[in-house]
Amino acid sequence: MASRIAKNQKKKHSRTRQIFDTLLFIIILGGIVLSRLIFWQAVRVEGHSMDPTLAEGQNLIVFNQNQIDRFDIVVATENDENDKEKKIVKRVIGMPGDEVEFKQDTLYINEKEVEEAYLADYKAAFKADKLQNTYSYSKYFQSLAQASPAFTVNREGQADFKVTVPDNEYYLLGDDRIVSKDSRDVGTFKAEQITGEVVLRFWPVNSFKLLHE
Repeated sequence: MASRIAKNQKKKHSRTRQIFDTLLFIIILGGIVLSRLIFWQAVRVEGHSMDPTLAEGQNLIVFNQNQIDRFDIVVATENDENDKEKKIVKRVIGMPGDEVEFKQDTLYINEKEVEEAYLADYKAAFKADKLQNTYSYSKYFQSLAQASPAFTVNREGQADFKVTVPDNEYYLLGDDRIVSKDSRDVGTFKAEQITGEVVLRFWPVNSFKLLHE
C-alpha cells in the first residue's frame, strides 16, 4: 500500500514538473517575443552603402528605445520606387537644427570642423586611385568614383555644399558616400522615421562586434 502511494506521488510530482516546465518555457518565449516587439529588432544589411563599416549580408541588432546621437548608426524607414516601406541603415551626421557643410571631403557642423575617422581608409583610397581597386567587384561603382570630384558630393555632384537640418529631423548618410543613396538624395529624415540604433553586429560570427559606444 505504501509503495503504491509513493508511486502515485512520484507520478503526480512528475506531471507537476512537466506543467511547470511548460509554463516556464511559455513565459520565457513570451518575454522574448514581447521584448522583440518593444525593445529590439534584427536587421540585415542590404547593399554596399555602409561599406566598410558594415558589409552586405551582415545581421544587426537594433535597440528601438535608444536616444539618437551624432554618428550613431541607425535604422530608418523610407518608401521605395513602388511606394513600399523599406528599412535602411545609415549614419547620423546632422542633428535637428544643425548646419551641415562639406568642403572638399571635410565635414563642418555649425561652422566647426568635425573629423570622420570611420572614413579614413576610403578617403585615402579615393585619393590614391579613386577607389578603383576597392570597387574591383563593380564596374558601375568604379565609374561613379571616376566621375566624382570628391568622396562626398551632393546630388548635383558638388564637393562644397551646405544643408540646414529642420527641427525634429536628422541628416543621414551612408559611410560609402560614392555608392550610398541617403539624405543627399531624399532629404532629411523625420524623428519618427528612425526606428532604432544599431548596437551589435552578430552574424556572420567572425564579424561579431559591439557598435554602440
